[in-house]
Parts: sequence; C-alpha cells; structure tokens
Amino acid sequence: MKVKKMIKDLIIRLQEEANDEATHKGWCDTELSTNARTRKEKTEAVETLHAQADQLEASLAKLSQELVDLTKAVAELEVAISEATKLRSEEKAKNEKTIADAKEAQTAVAQALVVLREFYAKAGEATALLLQGDPQAPPIFDSPYQGMQAASGGVVGMLE
Repeated sequence: MKVKKMIKDLIIRLQEEANDEATHKGWCDTELSTNARTRKEKTEAVETLHAQADQLEASLAKLSQELVDLTKAVAELEVAISEATKLRSEEKAKNEKTIADAKEAQTAVAQALVVLREFYAKAGEATALLLQGDPQAPPIFDSPYQGMQAASGGVVGMLE
C-alpha cells in the first residue's frame, strides 16, 4: 500500500505540475503574444520615425538651399539699391545744378529785358531827334522815322 500511496502521490504531484505547467504555458503564450504585438507596434513606430526623420532631413536640405538662394537675392538687392541710390544722388546733383543754371538764366533774362527796354526807349528818342522830317520829303513820309519800335516788341515779348 505504501507503493500505491506513493504512486497516487506521484500522480497527484504530476497532475499539479501539469496544471502549473499549463498555467505557466498560458501565461507564456499571453506574454509572447503581448510581446509580439508590442514589438510590431514599436517596429512600426521606429519605421514611422525613420520616415519622419528622412522627411525632415529633406525639408532641412530644401530650406538650407532656400536660405542660400534668399541670402544671394538679398545681396543682389542690396547691390541694386546701392546702385540706385548712387544714380539718384548723381541725378539729384545734376538736377540741382540745372535748377541753379535756370535761376541764373532767369536772372540774366530779366537783366536783358531791362537793358533792351532802356535801349529801345533811348533808340526811339535818338532816331526821332536825328531824323526830322525833310521839308522837301515826298508826301509818303508823314511822320519822322523812329526805328522799328514795333518789331522790338517781338524780342522783348519773346524774352518776357
């Protein structure tokens, strides 16, 4: 009986071990499936992050090139602005000189008008005194010649 009892105990112990083993196997299967799912999720996350990193590197390269292009464009614009400023300064100086010349010319024209008016006023009187009517002059000349006073209005008129 002792042997029977030992065999029974052994059977009970083996059944308990089988139950423990089945429980442990169930736990292991659950853990393996959880680990497989987690590994798959992490692998997908890593692939997504690699794709994002590649995309960001491409964006960085593109933005770096744009920065180089824009820096070059800014430099070209600065040169163009400098040239335009220089040309504007030259034009301004030329315009100021032209304005000064025009003011001098205006003053000279005003002085010329004064001189011409005085000249024609004196010339009209002088010729009137010099050219007295000849008592034997033909009847065509009914008044003494005083120069071309009316024609002088053309020069004076033009200057005015």
